[in-house]
Amino acid sequence: MKPLARYASLYGYFDLCRSLGIEPAPLLKGAGLDPAGLGLQDRWIPAAAVAQVLEESAALSGCEDFGLRMAEHRQFSNLGPLSLVVRDEPDIRSALRILSRYEHMYNEALHMRMSELNNVATLRIEADVGEPVAIRQFIELAVAVTYRLLVGFLGARWRPVAVCFTHPAPTQTGTHRHLFGPVVNFDHDFSGIVLVASDLDAPNRMSDPLLRPYTKQILESFGSPNDVTVAGRVRESIELLLPTGRCSAEQVARSLGSDRRTVHNYLAQTGESYSSILNSARADLAERMVGNTRHTFAEIAELLSFSAPSNFSRWFHGQFGCSPRQWRAARQNQPQPPQRTDL
Repeated sequence: MKPLARYASLYGYFDLCRSLGIEPAPLLKGAGLDPAGLGLQDRWIPAAAVAQVLEESAALSGCEDFGLRMAEHRQFSNLGPLSLVVRDEPDIRSALRILSRYEHMYNEALHMRMSELNNVATLRIEADVGEPVAIRQFIELAVAVTYRLLVGFLGARWRPVAVCFTHPAPTQTGTHRHLFGPVVNFDHDFSGIVLVASDLDAPNRMSDPLLRPYTKQILESFGSPNDVTVAGRVRESIELLLPTGRCSAEQVARSLGSDRRTVHNYLAQTGESYSSILNSARADLAERMVGNTRHTFAEIAELLSFSAPSNFSRWFHGQFGCSPRQWRAARQNQPQPPQRTDL
């Protein structure tokens, strides 16, 4: 499968496009992306499509600094659940190591490598989107976001030794100089940020030691990059798309930058199928939602993309051996709910 990125990587895209006088929806559709998907920040999409959108937006708007302007809209929370962990790391070094090790949590196409020599630390940022497309804006966005993250850690007065890009300088470098200062370099042998190594040992001003045991538990739940599977990505997409009413095998495959047949073949190798993962996701969600009174049964049926409440009730009985109403009553009156039956 080709590298994926979260829709959060396009956070602020609509606002920026409209401020520059261009319409964002056609650009997204042209790259095979769903404009409505920007509301689902955790949904996975092809990284190559993100790179394509950024390049075409830069060309259409005439803004060679489009990626840098995108970075101005980014927030710490755009890292998703990983932001909770990084925020409470004790120092900058450990925070960057977490970002590097768990980069698959937010963008599979980006790779950050940190090295140190003679009190100089180098953060190299590379990108592989899986297709031969231009990635200038993609890289500039990634470097600028990393830079802003460091400023958040180290304070507004912090300055790097250098900010580097492998691509040539744009016609106008005003935005680059304004953001990074006079230390920005183009046509360099790597893209990334160079800083004094001792800066890495600076305490993280956002860290709360009392929260660290809890963030450690969150970190352990992420798994390693080797744990990321097609089945896992399919399940994530299903859980995000179910409430929208647009969850289908074709839509899920498209969100993974692939087609239905290819995804089917990947899943078959592990003994899974789209239907089995859909059913498992529905069962887990139904178990949680039926167990409390926040939603009516009709609302739950709609959120799980059943065509009618009666269809949901029949499916639920087949999964759990009782009706949704009986399950809810048992959950309210007993310490433990009835056990789900395997069919």
